[in-house]
Amino acid sequence: MLASYFTVKETGEHEIVIQKSRFIAHIKRVETEQEAQEFIQVIKKKHWDATHNCSAYLIGEQDQIQKANDDGEPSGTAGVPILEVLKKRKLKDSAVVVTRYFGGIKLGAGGLIRAYGKATSEGLDTVGIVERKLAQVIHVKIDYTWLGKLEKELRASEYKLKEIHYLDNVIIDTFVEESSVETFVEWMVELTNGQCTIEKGETVYLEEDYIRS
Repeated sequence: MLASYFTVKETGEHEIVIQKSRFIAHIKRVETEQEAQEFIQVIKKKHWDATHNCSAYLIGEQDQIQKANDDGEPSGTAGVPILEVLKKRKLKDSAVVVTRYFGGIKLGAGGLIRAYGKATSEGLDTVGIVERKLAQVIHVKIDYTWLGKLEKELRASEYKLKEIHYLDNVIIDTFVEESSVETFVEWMVELTNGQCTIEKGETVYLEEDYIRS
């Protein structure tokens, strides 16, 4: 599993108009090629009357699956520019379909490449990008006398509190990035003077909005 990677935040769309042609970018997070193909078919069915429904997707930790489709546009002027934007943004598990309704003015090969790239880029900006970081859930069991101190310290820290279980003892679940687990454990031991029991739980991905600088 990757320590971190970027992907699209949610499913969405964004439309631009270039030389009277409408370009509608449809964006979705996908984890398999089947999901990507199903998404493309849904958009094609929805926009059956469009001039073109061009698409591209990147799937896998090492971008093992890469596909681009020009759907009738001149070869290399639509699907590839869409795919190149996904690569440039270093996105994974992402699919894009750009629907075009021809407006009567031919754009030429260069114009098409720029148009499909621009539609994709603006669509991604609209839908949003997230960074997914691998984290581990750490369970810290303590006596109730330590609860106030630990909760206060955790809420003021960089760590993300997941849940507090009020049982015979208190169990505090915290999300900790993989690279910080050892540091976190040492911190908990220090705060409680060693009066805590620590167990490592499941590994999950946490998502944070990514803002381009």
